[in-house]
Amino acid sequence: MEEEIETPRDLKPCGPLEEYRIPDYVLRPDAQQVLVDHAPQCPVIVFINSKSGGQLGSSLIKTYRELLSEAQVIDLSEETPDKVLHRLYVNVERLKIEGDILAVQIWRTMRLIVAGGDGTASWLLGVVSDLKLSHPPPIATVPLGTGNNLPFSFGWGKKNPSTDQEAVKIFLGLVKHAKEIKIDSWHLILRMKAPKEGPCEPIAPLELPHSLHAFHRVSSGDSHDVEGYHTFRGGFWNYFSMGMDAEISYAFHSERKRNPEKFKNQLTNQGQYAKLGLKQGWFCASLSHPSSRNIPHFAKVKVMKKPGGHWEELQIHHSIRSIVCVNLPSFSGGLNPWGEPGARRINTEFTMPYVDDGLIEVVGFRDAWHGLVLLAPNGHGHRLAQTHRIRFEFHKGMVDHTFMRVDGEPWKQPLPKDDDTIVIEISHQGQVTMLANEPCKSMSLSDPLSSHGHSDHSDEHKNDVDDEEWEDGRRKFGAAETFKLPDEIDIAHLS
Repeated sequence: MEEEIETPRDLKPCGPLEEYRIPDYVLRPDAQQVLVDHAPQCPVIVFINSKSGGQLGSSLIKTYRELLSEAQVIDLSEETPDKVLHRLYVNVERLKIEGDILAVQIWRTMRLIVAGGDGTASWLLGVVSDLKLSHPPPIATVPLGTGNNLPFSFGWGKKNPSTDQEAVKIFLGLVKHAKEIKIDSWHLILRMKAPKEGPCEPIAPLELPHSLHAFHRVSSGDSHDVEGYHTFRGGFWNYFSMGMDAEISYAFHSERKRNPEKFKNQLTNQGQYAKLGLKQGWFCASLSHPSSRNIPHFAKVKVMKKPGGHWEELQIHHSIRSIVCVNLPSFSGGLNPWGEPGARRINTEFTMPYVDDGLIEVVGFRDAWHGLVLLAPNGHGHRLAQTHRIRFEFHKGMVDHTFMRVDGEPWKQPLPKDDDTIVIEISHQGQVTMLANEPCKSMSLSDPLSSHGHSDHSDEHKNDVDDEEWEDGRRKFGAAETFKLPDEIDIAHLS
């Protein structure tokens, strides 16, 4: 069966390719400087995971380099985004000091394109987030993964794109005319007491190429490091989930590593994912999944609904087998766990889900049949909370592990074997800027074209002041630790 290829519906004029090209000397300090008549209208840098989408990643690299330049199109299997952006920003600062106005204009209007799965996109978002610039480059996402939740949330589709020159030109035109939308980013910290024996660290599947950039063990010099404890931290933009859905994702990643020949295109991958769901018993959970593995039997959940508020224990029905903390309206390939409640159904507790309101939506599922309600009009999971922070506390129980994932990247999490407690806390981190095409699924408080009215709580989260304990840990999450600018470079000048 041939793979479906998606072409964007609302076409925009691409215009001359010169509007997107960046002179090599701006990108590479060793390139010879040239004179350019005018700055490109929409300069882009393209990051592509050549291993995503079967052979599509490699094909996209070839096409983009034919249309733009080799230096503008980065193969993420060869060079990491932190190194690329480090080289670019330092070079632009040097050119600015030398009086090069063109380089500064390019920096101020530059847009990024990332092609790959959600893990690849999250990797780049993490690097850009760590730059802490007043006007970071906005990011457009090309769907090349299995779920493609990030591209789908912002109107870029969820099926793999065509890779011919005409299709790429169409996409460039859409990028040029795309609007900017800020989205919340979320900080995640996991802390556990060092066990007397046996592992208790997160266990990655056989292949987890990017999550280590978004979720890693802190170093001894990190302010979060506590003697006698293992501490991990990271960040995400779309979702954190725990339970059976993450277990299936873990099995999928592991199986793909063992038998890569079975995962050659998007449709095949989705079919394999469904088979694993059946094999794991996600559709017959009451028979194959003991109740001792249901979330309330081994975890206590607390929420802080407003900045500076107090912690409240969240009451969760004993049948819940998966919990999803979701920020964007796309999960598991385009499903919306929270849904869009009509105005008459919004009570004083729950509001419309905005991607920039400082709140994350918490939803529970009993099994896959429960999840199928998302396919129905106005379908949604069991809405548990909208909160500014959420904490999971794991105690000794009848199970010795569970499964978790952030933005499509899963891991197996051992649970306490004695009286110790494992804690995971998720809190609002800041915001990053995405590029959105129509129709955009995400709703923004700051977008006057949003089809829904503004919420009364919109100003409530603008000046977030969180506990001092978590403040230092938010300075870096998501990018590789190698991203460091020379001391003499002040990147604030680039803004």
